Amino acid sequence: MTRGFLPRLGRGLGIDLGTASTLVHVQGQGIVVNQPSVVTIERASRRVISVGEEARAMLGRTPRDLEAIRPLQDGVIADFDLTEEMLRQFIIRAHGIHWFLHPWVIIGAPSGVTGVERRAVRDAALRAGAGEAMLIEEPLAAALGAGLPVHSASASMIVDLGGGTTEVAVITLNGVALCRSLRVAGDELDAAIVSYLRREHNLLIGERRAEEIKLAIGSAYPLREEEKFALARGRDLVSGLPKAVRISATEIRTALTEPVRTIVDAVKWVLEETPPELAADIAERGILMVGGGALLRGLDILLQKETGLPVRVAQDPICCVAHGAGMAVERPEALRLLVNQNGRT
Repeated sequence: MTRGFLPRLGRGLGIDLGTASTLVHVQGQGIVVNQPSVVTIERASRRVISVGEEARAMLGRTPRDLEAIRPLQDGVIADFDLTEEMLRQFIIRAHGIHWFLHPWVIIGAPSGVTGVERRAVRDAALRAGAGEAMLIEEPLAAALGAGLPVHSASASMIVDLGGGTTEVAVITLNGVALCRSLRVAGDELDAAIVSYLRREHNLLIGERRAEEIKLAIGSAYPLREEEKFALARGRDLVSGLPKAVRISATEIRTALTEPVRTIVDAVKWVLEETPPELAADIAERGILMVGGGALLRGLDILLQKETGLPVRVAQDPICCVAHGAGMAVERPEALRLLVNQNGRT
Protein backbone atom coordinates (compact mmCIF):
# COMPACT_ATOMS: atom_id res chain seq x y z
CA MET A 1 0.00 0.00 0.00
CA THR A 2 1.20 3.51 -0.77
CA ARG A 3 0.93 6.48 1.54
CA GLY A 4 -2.02 7.86 -0.44
CA PHE A 5 -4.23 4.98 0.77
CA LEU A 6 -3.36 5.39 4.42
CA PRO A 7 -4.19 8.89 5.68
CA ARG A 8 -7.68 8.23 7.03
CA LEU A 9 -6.32 5.34 9.12
CA GLY A 10 -4.50 7.92 11.23
CA ARG A 11 -6.15 10.50 13.43
CA GLY A 12 -7.43 13.76 12.04
CA LEU A 13 -5.71 16.96 13.13
CA GLY A 14 -7.12 20.47 12.97
CA ILE A 15 -4.26 22.97 12.82
CA ASP A 16 -4.20 26.73 13.30
CA LEU A 17 -0.85 27.53 11.70
CA GLY A 18 -0.48 31.08 12.94
CA THR A 19 2.23 33.71 12.66
CA ALA A 20 2.47 33.98 16.45
CA SER A 21 1.34 30.52 17.62
CA THR A 22 0.43 27.11 16.26
CA LEU A 23 -2.41 25.12 17.81
CA VAL A 24 -3.22 21.49 17.03
CA HIS A 25 -6.58 19.85 17.73
CA VAL A 26 -6.47 16.04 17.78
CA GLN A 27 -9.54 14.05 16.80
CA GLY A 28 -11.25 12.84 19.96
CA GLN A 29 -8.90 14.71 22.30
CA GLY A 30 -9.21 18.45 21.67
CA ILE A 31 -6.33 20.92 21.56
CA VAL A 32 -3.13 19.22 22.70
CA VAL A 33 -0.50 21.56 21.22
CA ASN A 34 -0.42 25.34 21.76
CA GLN A 35 3.09 26.57 21.02
CA PRO A 36 4.74 29.74 19.65
CA SER A 37 5.58 29.54 15.94
CA VAL A 38 9.31 29.96 16.54
CA VAL A 39 12.30 27.85 15.53
CA THR A 40 15.90 28.08 16.76
CA ILE A 41 18.64 26.99 14.34
CA GLU A 42 22.41 26.82 14.08
CA ARG A 43 23.48 29.65 11.78
CA ALA A 44 26.14 27.68 9.94
CA SER A 45 24.35 24.40 9.30
CA ARG A 46 20.73 25.62 9.69
CA ARG A 47 20.13 22.56 11.86
CA VAL A 48 17.01 22.96 13.99
CA ILE A 49 17.81 23.11 17.71
CA SER A 50 14.38 23.72 19.21
CA VAL A 51 10.83 24.72 18.31
CA GLY A 52 7.93 26.27 20.19
CA GLU A 53 8.18 27.72 23.69
CA GLU A 54 11.83 26.78 24.13
CA ALA A 55 12.72 28.58 20.89
CA ARG A 56 10.60 31.63 21.76
CA ALA A 57 12.51 32.04 25.02
CA MET A 58 15.62 32.59 22.87
CA LEU A 59 14.20 35.45 20.75
CA GLY A 60 16.69 38.30 20.99
CA ARG A 61 18.88 36.29 23.37
CA THR A 62 20.73 33.78 21.20
CA PRO A 63 24.53 33.47 21.09
CA ARG A 64 26.30 34.24 17.82
CA ASP A 65 26.12 30.69 16.49
CA LEU A 66 22.34 30.37 16.97
CA GLU A 67 19.35 32.23 15.56
CA ALA A 68 15.70 32.27 16.66
CA ILE A 69 13.38 32.64 13.67
CA ARG A 70 9.64 32.99 13.12
CA PRO A 71 9.18 31.04 9.86
CA LEU A 72 5.75 32.56 9.17
CA GLN A 73 5.31 36.26 8.50
CA ASP A 74 2.06 38.14 7.87
CA GLY A 75 0.10 34.90 7.97
CA VAL A 76 2.09 33.14 5.22
CA ILE A 77 5.20 30.97 5.00
CA ALA A 78 8.40 33.00 4.87
CA ASP A 79 10.79 30.03 5.28
CA PHE A 80 9.42 26.81 3.80
CA ASP A 81 12.01 24.40 5.23
CA LEU A 82 11.72 25.72 8.78
CA THR A 83 7.91 25.76 8.60
CA GLU A 84 8.02 22.13 7.47
CA GLU A 85 10.29 21.12 10.35
CA MET A 86 8.23 23.07 12.88
CA LEU A 87 5.04 21.41 11.63
CA ARG A 88 6.71 18.00 11.77
CA GLN A 89 7.64 18.50 15.41
CA PHE A 90 4.14 19.67 16.35
CA ILE A 91 2.49 16.80 14.44
CA ILE A 92 4.74 14.30 16.24
CA ARG A 93 3.81 15.83 19.60
CA ALA A 94 0.11 15.61 18.74
CA HIS A 95 -0.07 12.33 16.79
CA GLY A 96 3.05 10.42 17.75
CA ILE A 97 5.23 8.46 15.32
CA HIS A 98 3.40 5.70 13.44
CA TRP A 99 5.26 4.52 10.36
CA PHE A 100 2.13 3.29 8.57
CA LEU A 101 -0.45 5.71 9.96
CA HIS A 102 -0.21 9.26 8.67
CA PRO A 103 -2.57 11.86 10.13
CA TRP A 104 -4.93 13.77 7.87
CA VAL A 105 -4.98 17.47 8.61
CA ILE A 106 -7.17 20.50 8.10
CA ILE A 107 -5.26 23.79 8.29
CA GLY A 108 -6.69 27.27 8.71
CA ALA A 109 -5.42 29.69 6.06
CA PRO A 110 -6.06 33.44 5.73
CA SER A 111 -8.67 34.34 3.12
CA GLY A 112 -6.30 36.74 1.40
CA VAL A 113 -3.49 34.29 0.61
CA THR A 114 -2.61 33.57 -3.00
CA GLY A 115 -2.84 30.19 -4.71
CA VAL A 116 0.94 29.83 -4.47
CA GLU A 117 0.88 30.58 -0.73
CA ARG A 118 -1.98 28.12 -0.27
CA ARG A 119 -0.06 25.36 -2.04
CA ALA A 120 3.00 26.12 0.08
CA VAL A 121 1.01 25.52 3.28
CA ARG A 122 -0.42 22.27 1.94
CA ASP A 123 2.96 21.04 0.67
CA ALA A 124 4.64 21.88 3.98
CA ALA A 125 2.04 19.78 5.83
CA LEU A 126 2.46 16.83 3.48
CA ARG A 127 6.26 16.93 3.73
CA ALA A 128 5.95 17.25 7.51
CA GLY A 129 4.23 13.85 7.69
CA ALA A 130 0.55 14.40 6.92
CA GLY A 131 -1.08 11.79 4.71
CA GLU A 132 -3.66 14.27 3.44
CA ALA A 133 -3.90 18.05 3.86
CA MET A 134 -6.85 20.35 3.27
CA LEU A 135 -7.29 24.05 3.94
CA ILE A 136 -10.18 25.96 5.42
CA GLU A 137 -10.50 29.74 5.43
CA GLU A 138 -9.59 31.08 8.87
CA PRO A 139 -12.69 33.29 9.28
CA LEU A 140 -14.91 30.31 8.52
CA ALA A 141 -13.00 28.05 10.94
CA ALA A 142 -13.06 30.77 13.60
CA ALA A 143 -16.81 31.28 13.18
CA LEU A 144 -17.38 27.53 13.45
CA GLY A 145 -15.15 27.28 16.53
CA ALA A 146 -16.86 30.25 18.18
CA GLY A 147 -20.26 28.65 17.80
CA LEU A 148 -21.72 30.96 15.16
CA PRO A 149 -24.49 29.45 12.96
CA VAL A 150 -22.34 29.16 9.84
CA HIS A 151 -24.82 26.80 8.14
CA SER A 152 -27.67 29.30 8.49
CA ALA A 153 -28.89 31.62 5.75
CA SER A 154 -28.61 34.45 8.29
CA ALA A 155 -25.32 36.32 8.19
CA SER A 156 -22.74 36.61 10.95
CA MET A 157 -19.79 39.00 11.05
CA ILE A 158 -16.46 38.00 12.52
CA VAL A 159 -13.23 39.94 13.07
CA ASP A 160 -10.23 37.61 13.47
CA LEU A 161 -7.18 39.47 14.77
CA GLY A 162 -4.16 37.18 14.68
CA GLY A 163 -0.44 37.78 14.90
CA GLY A 164 0.17 38.43 11.20
CA THR A 165 -3.25 39.05 9.65
CA THR A 166 -6.63 40.53 10.47
CA GLU A 167 -9.61 38.96 8.72
CA VAL A 168 -12.93 40.79 8.64
CA ALA A 169 -15.59 38.50 7.16
CA VAL A 170 -19.32 38.05 6.67
CA ILE A 171 -20.29 34.37 6.98
CA THR A 172 -23.47 32.81 5.59
CA LEU A 173 -24.55 29.44 4.19
CA ASN A 174 -21.25 27.65 4.97
CA GLY A 175 -19.19 30.23 3.16
CA VAL A 176 -17.55 33.64 3.23
CA ALA A 177 -19.84 36.16 1.51
CA LEU A 178 -17.44 39.08 1.89
CA CYS A 179 -13.98 39.40 3.40
CA ARG A 180 -11.24 41.96 3.90
CA SER A 181 -7.83 40.53 4.75
CA LEU A 182 -5.15 42.82 6.20
CA ARG A 183 -1.55 42.14 6.99
CA VAL A 184 -1.95 44.44 9.96
CA ALA A 185 -2.45 42.63 13.26
CA GLY A 186 -0.64 41.79 16.51
CA ASP A 187 2.85 42.05 15.02
CA GLU A 188 2.09 45.52 13.66
CA LEU A 189 0.87 46.60 17.09
CA ASP A 190 4.17 45.43 18.61
CA ALA A 191 6.14 47.19 15.86
CA ALA A 192 4.20 50.41 16.52
CA ILE A 193 5.26 50.30 20.19
CA VAL A 194 8.90 49.72 19.21
CA SER A 195 8.75 52.65 16.78
CA TYR A 196 7.10 54.98 19.30
CA LEU A 197 9.66 54.31 22.04
CA ARG A 198 12.50 54.77 19.58
CA ARG A 199 11.07 58.05 18.32
CA GLU A 200 9.87 59.59 21.59
CA HIS A 201 12.32 58.18 24.14
CA ASN A 202 15.41 57.20 22.12
CA LEU A 203 14.90 53.71 23.51
CA LEU A 204 15.39 50.54 21.49
CA ILE A 205 13.46 47.48 22.68
CA GLY A 206 12.86 44.05 21.17
CA GLU A 207 9.59 42.67 19.80
CA ARG A 208 9.08 40.39 22.79
CA ARG A 209 9.42 43.30 25.23
CA ALA A 210 6.99 45.31 23.10
CA GLU A 211 4.47 42.47 23.28
CA GLU A 212 4.81 42.33 27.07
CA ILE A 213 4.11 46.07 27.31
CA LYS A 214 1.10 45.72 25.00
CA LEU A 215 -0.34 42.95 27.14
CA ALA A 216 0.33 44.83 30.38
CA ILE A 217 -1.01 48.31 29.59
CA GLY A 218 -2.04 48.38 25.93
CA SER A 219 -5.51 49.65 25.01
CA ALA A 220 -7.42 50.96 22.00
CA TYR A 221 -9.86 53.18 23.90
CA PRO A 222 -9.67 55.25 27.12
CA LEU A 223 -10.85 53.06 29.98
CA ARG A 224 -12.43 54.08 33.26
CA GLU A 225 -9.62 52.96 35.48
CA GLU A 226 -6.57 54.39 37.13
CA GLU A 227 -3.78 55.20 34.70
CA LYS A 228 -1.44 52.22 34.33
CA PHE A 229 2.30 52.32 33.85
CA ALA A 230 5.00 49.88 32.79
CA LEU A 231 8.78 49.92 32.68
CA ALA A 232 10.20 49.70 29.17
CA ARG A 233 13.73 48.33 29.37
CA GLY A 234 16.10 48.43 26.44
CA ARG A 235 19.14 50.27 25.04
CA ASP A 236 19.55 54.04 25.01
CA LEU A 237 20.16 55.04 21.39
CA VAL A 238 22.20 58.08 22.47
CA SER A 239 24.54 56.59 25.07
CA GLY A 240 24.31 52.96 23.97
CA LEU A 241 23.81 51.92 27.58
CA PRO A 242 20.95 49.92 29.14
CA LYS A 243 18.02 52.13 30.08
CA ALA A 244 14.54 51.88 31.64
CA VAL A 245 11.71 54.31 30.91
CA ARG A 246 8.36 54.56 32.72
CA ILE A 247 5.63 54.41 30.07
CA SER A 248 1.95 55.22 30.59
CA ALA A 249 -1.05 53.44 29.09
CA THR A 250 -1.97 56.71 27.38
CA GLU A 251 1.36 56.73 25.54
CA ILE A 252 0.92 53.14 24.39
CA ARG A 253 -2.61 53.89 23.21
CA THR A 254 -1.17 56.77 21.19
CA ALA A 255 1.49 54.47 19.75
CA LEU A 256 -1.20 51.99 18.64
CA THR A 257 -3.44 54.59 16.99
CA GLU A 258 -2.40 54.01 13.37
CA PRO A 259 -2.67 50.19 13.17
CA VAL A 260 -5.86 50.22 15.25
CA ARG A 261 -7.38 52.81 12.90
CA THR A 262 -6.48 50.60 9.92
CA ILE A 263 -8.34 47.67 11.50
CA VAL A 264 -11.39 49.81 12.33
CA ASP A 265 -11.49 51.19 8.78
CA ALA A 266 -11.43 47.63 7.39
CA VAL A 267 -14.43 46.69 9.54
CA LYS A 268 -16.33 49.76 8.35
CA TRP A 269 -15.44 49.00 4.71
CA VAL A 270 -16.85 45.46 4.97
CA LEU A 271 -20.03 46.81 6.56
CA GLU A 272 -20.42 49.37 3.78
CA GLU A 273 -19.98 46.69 1.10
CA THR A 274 -22.30 44.11 2.69
CA PRO A 275 -25.60 43.53 0.81
CA PRO A 276 -28.65 44.97 2.62
CA GLU A 277 -30.21 41.62 3.59
CA LEU A 278 -26.99 40.43 5.18
CA ALA A 279 -26.41 43.83 6.79
CA ALA A 280 -29.79 43.52 8.51
CA ASP A 281 -28.69 40.22 10.09
CA ILE A 282 -25.43 41.79 11.29
CA ALA A 283 -27.32 44.75 12.78
CA GLU A 284 -29.30 42.23 14.83
CA ARG A 285 -26.46 39.90 15.83
CA GLY A 286 -23.56 42.33 16.02
CA ILE A 287 -19.86 41.61 15.52
CA LEU A 288 -17.82 38.82 17.09
CA MET A 289 -14.10 39.31 17.73
CA VAL A 290 -11.69 36.36 17.87
CA GLY A 291 -7.90 35.87 17.83
CA GLY A 292 -5.24 37.08 20.25
CA GLY A 293 -5.65 40.69 19.11
CA ALA A 294 -9.26 40.63 20.32
CA LEU A 295 -7.86 40.74 23.86
CA LEU A 296 -6.50 44.28 23.36
CA ARG A 297 -8.39 46.24 26.00
CA GLY A 298 -11.03 48.64 24.71
CA LEU A 299 -10.91 47.49 21.10
CA ASP A 300 -14.44 46.10 21.33
CA ILE A 301 -15.65 49.41 22.81
CA LEU A 302 -13.95 51.38 20.03
CA LEU A 303 -15.51 49.20 17.32
CA GLN A 304 -18.92 49.56 18.94
CA LYS A 305 -18.54 53.36 19.04
CA GLU A 306 -17.39 53.49 15.41
CA THR A 307 -19.99 51.13 13.94
CA GLY A 308 -22.96 51.57 16.25
CA LEU A 309 -23.29 47.77 16.45
CA PRO A 310 -22.98 45.46 19.45
CA VAL A 311 -19.48 43.97 19.62
CA ARG A 312 -18.42 41.04 21.78
CA VAL A 313 -15.26 38.98 22.27
CA ALA A 314 -15.47 35.19 21.94
CA GLN A 315 -15.17 33.18 25.14
CA ASP A 316 -11.87 31.59 24.06
CA PRO A 317 -10.70 33.91 21.26
CA ILE A 318 -7.19 32.52 20.80
CA CYS A 319 -8.38 28.95 20.19
CA CYS A 320 -11.37 29.59 17.89
CA VAL A 321 -9.63 28.73 14.59
CA ALA A 322 -8.16 25.52 16.04
CA HIS A 323 -11.53 24.59 17.55
CA GLY A 324 -13.23 25.20 14.19
CA ALA A 325 -10.70 23.13 12.24
CA GLY A 326 -11.08 20.47 14.93
CA MET A 327 -14.87 20.48 14.59
CA ALA A 328 -14.46 19.88 10.85
CA VAL A 329 -12.18 16.95 11.71
CA GLU A 330 -14.68 15.54 14.18
CA ARG A 331 -17.66 15.94 11.83
CA PRO A 332 -16.84 14.73 8.30
CA GLU A 333 -20.23 15.85 6.96
CA ALA A 334 -19.43 19.42 8.04
CA LEU A 335 -15.95 19.06 6.54
CA ARG A 336 -17.37 18.15 3.13
CA LEU A 337 -19.62 21.19 3.14
CA LEU A 338 -16.95 23.60 4.31
CA VAL A 339 -14.10 22.30 2.18
CA ASN A 340 -15.96 21.51 -1.04
CA GLN A 341 -18.04 24.66 -1.15
CA ASN A 342 -14.93 26.77 -0.70
CA GLY A 343 -12.74 24.80 -3.08
CA ARG A 344 -10.15 23.83 -0.47
CA THR A 345 -9.44 20.27 -1.60
